[in-house]
Amino acid sequence: MSRDASVELTWADGTYTFRLGWGEIEALQEACDAGPWVILERLANKTCMIGDISHVIRQGLIGGGMVPTEATKLVQRYVEKRPPSENMLHAMSILQVGLHGSPDEPVGERQAADQEGSSSTLSQMEKSDLPPSMETALY
Repeated sequence: MSRDASVELTWADGTYTFRLGWGEIEALQEACDAGPWVILERLANKTCMIGDISHVIRQGLIGGGMVPTEATKLVQRYVEKRPPSENMLHAMSILQVGLHGSPDEPVGERQAADQEGSSSTLSQMEKSDLPPSMETALY
């Protein structure tokens, strides 16, 4: 996995790069008539439509740099002519990385998280002599 939310997977007859960028996710929504998180949920609970699997893989290949006609040929050969369950985990992985990024990608700036021993991380509430309140002010 890399910083651009692409993922290399051993799939079909080799190792391929898959990436769902903004354009591929929009194309996926149109093809599946559902938002990307709905598609991911359907894949996860196995309530997906059969096209969800093939469309995710095809768009992932295209986003990974493959020519659309070649992506279609591979999907026809290795997805549509095989049992759906063979490709479900691949589709889920591709979509998860496309939506959430790589799990090893740090969120935020590294310096902001590295503040060992700094008292600047204390909130003003921690320094207050007033008791904490659970009430919200009404204005």
